[in-house]
Amino acid sequence: MRECSRLSRRAVLGLTAAALPVSTATAAVAVDSTVIGGEQLARAGVQVRGASGLPKKITAQSWLVADYYSGDVLASFNAHRRLPPASTLKMLFADTVLKKFDRTERYTVKDADVADVPAGSSLVGIKPGITYTVEQLWQGVFLRSGNDAVHVLSHMNGGIARTVAEMQAKAADLQALDTHVVSPDGFDHPGQISSAYDLTLFARHGLKDADFRGYCATRTADFPAGGKKTFQIQNTDRLLTGAFGLPTYNGLIGVKNGYTSHAGNTFTGAATRDGRTLLVTVMHPAEGSNAVYEQTAALLDWGFGPGRSAQAVGTLVDPLSEGGASASPAPTRGGVRAAAGAPGPGSGGPSTGRLVEGAGGTALLLAAAGALVVKKRRRAVAAAAAAEASQGAEDPAAQGGGRHRR
Repeated sequence: MRECSRLSRRAVLGLTAAALPVSTATAAVAVDSTVIGGEQLARAGVQVRGASGLPKKITAQSWLVADYYSGDVLASFNAHRRLPPASTLKMLFADTVLKKFDRTERYTVKDADVADVPAGSSLVGIKPGITYTVEQLWQGVFLRSGNDAVHVLSHMNGGIARTVAEMQAKAADLQALDTHVVSPDGFDHPGQISSAYDLTLFARHGLKDADFRGYCATRTADFPAGGKKTFQIQNTDRLLTGAFGLPTYNGLIGVKNGYTSHAGNTFTGAATRDGRTLLVTVMHPAEGSNAVYEQTAALLDWGFGPGRSAQAVGTLVDPLSEGGASASPAPTRGGVRAAAGAPGPGSGGPSTGRLVEGAGGTALLLAAAGALVVKKRRRAVAAAAAAEASQGAEDPAAQGGGRHRR
């Protein structure tokens, strides 16, 4: 598994924590000695220095504004809070799988490739027996957030379990230790979580790739319907297309939106103006479906305006495989550290069966991690885990009244 070639001891610890039930994982990180991205990002509430004028009507449970090129975090709110990511997790799926297949490669879909797509999923409309190019499958992932396209690509990659394991390893390499992957499509599952910080890491890493950048910026595409017939698909990113009464955002270059009834609305957006590119992630605003885009746009406006004078409150770390810098020391007061983020709604642990899914790709890493850490910390982890109550994800319902979600 190429992504694991340079995983350090700290990455292995991250994989260990991610493979445990979430309550246990939180406790495991709590006894670690680092805060990814800097100590200030572990604090609750708004973090900003050297700039004023932040939008007043931001109701998201977590958000972050960062400079794409420098990696400076310009402002944040509960940056490491763990929350269900919905389909924004597909950015990590693309970071993990995108470069494995040439975009011109052709694949004929089998019944088994889509048999395990969760009921109620958002779909692009893939049909068994039809041959698709890899490019078309990725258009289905990015434009329509199609879980059917994700599952086809996952089966091409060796199966769901292998893909989940590789995604978790990729998250560890990116130092996205708030993230626990249960399903490659982002669909609601108990224990599937991420954070505004981690989602921004996924977007920044992905945008370095020309194919990733091209797919997330595509507004419409023609998709195979069988034979010589096609139908048009449109990107569900409303700031890119201007759908549902929203204007397009000037300079927007992507990245990915998500929605389930359990996760609410999530979105990571990137925009470029005057040679500067900003990343904004917004998770779980209180209002309706347009709020996540409106609040993203307001934070982008701030970053291109008053936020120009902001001093960094943290940084988006580089991947370990690319020489990523060590995290800064964490504060030792206040009990469980916020480095892993405060557990959000639905952050109950996954079932034993779901944990076993990822074992094929990471068994050796997890065994090594167990030898290094788990035996020494079992008592501390068990005590912290016993104090937490697991919560299961609710059955997702469709946005707008149906069951499909993005």
